[in-house]
Amino acid sequence: MINVMSGNVMPWMTSEQALAALGTKPQSLYASVSRGRIRARPDPADARKSLYDQDDIERLARRAAGRRAHQSIAADAIRWGDPVLPTSISTIVGGALYYRGRDAIALATHASLEQVATLLWEAPRMDFVAPSKPAVLDSGGSPLHRAFAALTDRASADPPAHGRARHDLQVEAAGLVGTLAVALGAAAGPAPLHRRLAAAWRRPEAAQQLRRALVLLAEHELNASTFAARITASTGASLAAALLSGLATLTGPLHGNAAAGVAELVTRTSRDGAASLAAWGIRDRPLPGFGHRLYPGGDPRASAMLADFALPPAYAAFAALGRELTGEAPNIDFALAALAAAFTLPADAPLILFALARSVGWLAHALEQLETGTLIRPRANYVGVAPAVENDDLN
Repeated sequence: MINVMSGNVMPWMTSEQALAALGTKPQSLYASVSRGRIRARPDPADARKSLYDQDDIERLARRAAGRRAHQSIAADAIRWGDPVLPTSISTIVGGALYYRGRDAIALATHASLEQVATLLWEAPRMDFVAPSKPAVLDSGGSPLHRAFAALTDRASADPPAHGRARHDLQVEAAGLVGTLAVALGAAAGPAPLHRRLAAAWRRPEAAQQLRRALVLLAEHELNASTFAARITASTGASLAAALLSGLATLTGPLHGNAAAGVAELVTRTSRDGAASLAAWGIRDRPLPGFGHRLYPGGDPRASAMLADFALPPAYAAFAALGRELTGEAPNIDFALAALAAAFTLPADAPLILFALARSVGWLAHALEQLETGTLIRPRANYVGVAPAVENDDLN
């Protein structure tokens, strides 16, 4: 489109043409004008409208053509997409989970969480013994309440991790897991953590199943809570602060607390029958306890756990219903809930197991991130109202 203005012949475009060329929303167009990226003039035919410089539009369109693919990849990457951060700690390949190249399912047949920590942290063997009993643990409350209190106490007092010797950080990491273990109710002492939990819950017959669960839950590459912990570590904050970030993120029902939803549904179906699950087929959310996007063929961690004890009848029935409804196999959340039911563990045992085990992975990522010396700071893709550049009068 060619408009003649003030005797000069210049190429101008209407807003419709500009938006079509840029493939964007009006807000983005107005934002580019306000930032001086696109020149605009009043439309001589209609003073209520504007015309936009064609050269500026075409220049930004060429940039967007090269940038749009990158933005799309970046956006998709944080939704179960392509890897976004290098790590040598763990990976998922061909439906199998590996800890530093070692098959996690094979490790779970014999290793303890302490041994897995030496592998993931690349450290000498250390016991998870708290350096001292935090005073906040005497305040009572639930295990989760005590855990948050203990880690908050440490995060407010411990020195920043940035610039410190790796061995010192490894020793501190072991003490932090010990602090978390005591806060979450594990028995004190230097015994392996699975035995300390079994003793605290008075279920010595469940010790080996607890050991297996802890090993299988220790690490799972860049999941939500691990990413949160790693971001905190990237700032140079204390290891306790990174652990606190991970624990806070883990408690969500879409992450580490999903087993609670499984237990609730098992109770419901046992009471009300299969009809209580029928509505899930038309809901825009997955059925808790079934399927995992990283394991199209089934979650191997769940298979390994479920092969080690007999399912309670209610869970066996729920597993059959879930498979029929979703076409998916039970996942690790189902396995944790079933484990707690099979051995009559406390109701919060699945979350406690998850938190204690994954704390080892969080700390492995914190240590690895500190080695890079870089800050994790992505950019946001603003899609809101165009910034006001003139008088911002709200009166």
